[in-house]
Amino acid sequence: MEKLIVLGTGNASVTKCFNTCFLLQDEKERYLMVDAGGGNGILTQLEKVNVPIAHIHEMFVTHKHTDHLFGVIWIIRTVGQLMNSGKYEGDFHIYCHDELVGIITTICEMTLVGKVTKLFGERLHIHPVQDGEEHQILDYQIKFFDIRSDKAKQFGFVTTLNNGKRLTFCGDEPYQEHCYEYAYQTDYLLHEAFCLYEEREIFKPYEKCHSTVKDVAELATQLEVKNLLLWHTEDASIRKRKSLYKKEARQYYKGNLYVPYDRESILLV
Repeated sequence: MEKLIVLGTGNASVTKCFNTCFLLQDEKERYLMVDAGGGNGILTQLEKVNVPIAHIHEMFVTHKHTDHLFGVIWIIRTVGQLMNSGKYEGDFHIYCHDELVGIITTICEMTLVGKVTKLFGERLHIHPVQDGEEHQILDYQIKFFDIRSDKAKQFGFVTTLNNGKRLTFCGDEPYQEHCYEYAYQTDYLLHEAFCLYEEREIFKPYEKCHSTVKDVAELATQLEVKNLLLWHTEDASIRKRKSLYKKEARQYYKGNLYVPYDRESILLV
C-alpha cells in the first residue's frame, strides 16, 4: 500500500523535532525521498523508520536552504560507501532544479572523499529539472514546478498515485496562485504551517514568508482539497502541537486533516 513516511516536521530552527523531509513509498516498498533535513541526523531518522538507505534509489531536493540540503550530502556519502563496498545495487538518482546541481556537486567535492565523488556520472546521477517538466520516477509520472520563491529558487511537485489519487507538495512556502492547476481539488495537499494564527505575533511567520494554520486551512477549503497535511512548524508547542493545530484548522477546514509527528506513516488511500 502507498504511504507517506514523515521523517521530519519542523522548520529550520527546531531542536525538539527534525527538519521537514519525507519518503513516498509505493506498493513495492520502493521509495522517493524528498529533501534530507539538516546533517547526519537524517541517518537516524531513516534507521528509526526501518528504511535502509540501500533501498532508496530516487531523491528530490527542493532548494538550497540548510534544513533541506545538508542531509543530502550525508545520503550521498552513505550511498557512495555502500556502492564501494558492494552493498548497494543499481544507481542513485537525484532530481533538483539547475542551480542545485552545482551546489550539491561543489559541497560533495569539498567534503567527501574521492572514492565517493568519482561515482558521479557513473552510479550517482544528478538530474536538473525545469518548471513544468515531467519525469518517470518509480511508477509515478511526477511533474515539477517552480513555486517562485523570493528567498531561494524552490520547486514542488505533483503526481498521481497508483490508486488514482493526486498528491501535491508545495515546498516550504505559502501556496501561490500560479500553482492553482496543481493544487485545485487535489486529494492530498502537503503544506507548511509555521504556527497558530493566534501566535503569529510570537513567531512572525509572514516576515519569514510562511503561513499560519488558519491561513492554510482556509486555503484548503477554497481549493477543495480532500486531505490536508500540515508541517514545517515551530516546535515550542511540540507536545500539544497535533491537538492545537487540529483545533484551529477545524474551524476553517472540514476535510481530512493530518498534523504528523516525526516518523509517522500516513496511508495514502
